[in-house]
Amino acid sequence: MDNNFGADASILSGKLQEIDATVRDAIAVCDTDVIAILALLRKLEALHREIRDTVFQENLPKSRHHLYALLREIEAEGGWPYIERMRLKSLLVYLEQQEGNGE
Repeated sequence: MDNNFGADASILSGKLQEIDATVRDAIAVCDTDVIAILALLRKLEALHREIRDTVFQENLPKSRHHLYALLREIEAEGGWPYIERMRLKSLLVYLEQQEGNGE
């Protein structure tokens, strides 16, 4: 797959830029409100899951040849999309460090 996206690449590129700008605007609105930031992260995770579980899975390749091409594209373009969750242990370590710094 040659990053043509199988669709009109310029339209998709524009839509992706709009999404990026919208998310960045939402981040700015959240400012330092950790509850709002958490809500934003949850929404992004839910959208990721919805896309993966519906249109992505429904459109997976039906032949070995097309599956191989998809796997090559995934490997060449940086791997599988994944939204990592912060581990509770990491959060506690961060909070301890902040406490040690007097914040």
